Amino acid sequence: MKDELINEIQRQMLPHLNNKQLLQLQRVLNEVLRNATISFDTPHEEVQKTDLTEAFISAKRIEGCSEKTLHYYRKTIEAMFTGIGKTAQEITTDDLRRYLTIYQVQRGSSKVTIDNIRRILSSFFSWLEDEDFIMKSPVRRIHKVKTAKVVKDTYSDEALELLRDSCSCTRDLAIIDLLASSGMRVGEMVMLNREDINFNERECVVIGKGNKERLVYFDARTKIHLQNYLASRTDANPALFVSLKVPHDRLMIGGIEVMLRGLGKRLKLTKVHPHKFRRTLATSAIDKGMPIEQVQQLLGHQKIDTTMHYAMVKQQNVKLAHRKYIG
Repeated sequence: MKDELINEIQRQMLPHLNNKQLLQLQRVLNEVLRNATISFDTPHEEVQKTDLTEAFISAKRIEGCSEKTLHYYRKTIEAMFTGIGKTAQEITTDDLRRYLTIYQVQRGSSKVTIDNIRRILSSFFSWLEDEDFIMKSPVRRIHKVKTAKVVKDTYSDEALELLRDSCSCTRDLAIIDLLASSGMRVGEMVMLNREDINFNERECVVIGKGNKERLVYFDARTKIHLQNYLASRTDANPALFVSLKVPHDRLMIGGIEVMLRGLGKRLKLTKVHPHKFRRTLATSAIDKGMPIEQVQQLLGHQKIDTTMHYAMVKQQNVKLAHRKYIG
């Protein structure tokens, strides 16, 4: 308890003293408080952990992170504090390495999951360092976890046509067409209202990650199927897509996922889910020669590296390009 108090005093004096003065302050505090007994009215460690976590979450909220992301950040950081059992100032690089190793072994987590946790903890401790809560981030010496690059599946042209042909209602057909032609996130789509759709320009404005607006576009087939679906509706709900049963509530992400999984099972197609449409569009766009910067804007990615992860160039086209430019 005494050491924590000295560390906290040093932390608060960081902006005002140089390293030599901080060392002298530490010696004086150790001497003065040598025989002192210190107690707190509240569990100091737990209060500090909670306060630092919430302060970090607040900072990320201001930066525009979604509530879903913030919830994941909070749970990850809280689990780390529980697993290590120390304050932020006491946690070392070895503590974090041990924690990540035990976490992976006990839960059988993939390298991707472990690296996601590492990235979140790196962001948290770097923020603590920037805000002068700690001297140096203990995650600095923990490097990125090397993961195998897996080429993720996309829908073939045949699979997309099978999905369209197997739709039992105009709503499901409009959903598949909109996902396939626009590349929007399913979370962006479920928040759309009827009035958001500009049929003349075949475009609409969606609210993406970080509450950023962007234009997305759809093709003529999607326009026709959307208009047919909206014309068939008798409800007054402003939402673009609603449930089939009364009271016709706004259709949410879970409802679309269930619908697509059902279609996939009937057609014996593997891994039918909303995000696959987005990856398929990105791959197809790059495959047909769209500049990567335009694909990035279309998908609403902040970093072009993210776009590259989505777009897997077909090997056959690499072979043809080699023959054209090199062979």
